[in-house]
Amino acid sequence: MKGKLLTLILTGTIIAATGLAQEPEVGQRKENQQDRIANGVKNGSLTPHETKKLESKEAKINRETRRDRRQNGGPLAAGEKAKVNHQQNKVSKDIYHEKHDAEHQ
Repeated sequence: MKGKLLTLILTGTIIAATGLAQEPEVGQRKENQQDRIANGVKNGSLTPHETKKLESKEAKINRETRRDRRQNGGPLAAGEKAKVNHQQNKVSKDIYHEKHDAEHQ
């Protein structure tokens, strides 16, 4: 099971590195959150279900960001960056809460 989770996390990291390179602050934030999720898997503070839920939220943000960049023909507009930042703030809080709840592997 841990192998599958690590594969999922690595895939998310690769997507983040390639898909968000045009907005360094967005990409760095994504990478930091992926690291936090990976640490939660490694130390057992995230269950497989929690990890899957968090990764799904991250993937949704990535899809929206790629779609917005495609529609713009380049980098995100200021409003789109603000929206992504807001979404990442929410996921960051979700990561914290999931890592610090009573559920463990």
